[in-house]
Amino acid sequence: MIEKLVREQLVAQQLLGKAAVERAFSAVAPVPSVATQRRGTRVRRSSGAAAGLAERLLDAVQACPGETMTVIAARVGEKPRAHHRPMMRLKHEGRVRSAGEWNATRYFPMGGNAT
Repeated sequence: MIEKLVREQLVAQQLLGKAAVERAFSAVAPVPSVATQRRGTRVRRSSGAAAGLAERLLDAVQACPGETMTVIAARVGEKPRAHHRPMMRLKHEGRVRSAGEWNATRYFPMGGNAT
């Protein structure tokens, strides 16, 4: 009789434990690894698309000189990281200059070469 009660209690505890584990894991979505998160996030643009983005960047810099990439990216409509190469292209061409470092970098149009 005692053995039967102990077995019933063990079965009940196992069921409760299994239900608690299922609830805990169903509430939290699995987190992908860093490698999975980063895979496939790059967007390769054609040279025409990159030139178009550079022109939109230049227009945004001319509209609000001295602003950070966060403000400029919001005007263009993409994430700030997507503008790194087109902005480097504009700087290399002498159409834009920058002052500051990291997140405090501000961008200014160059007077002579800007169209």
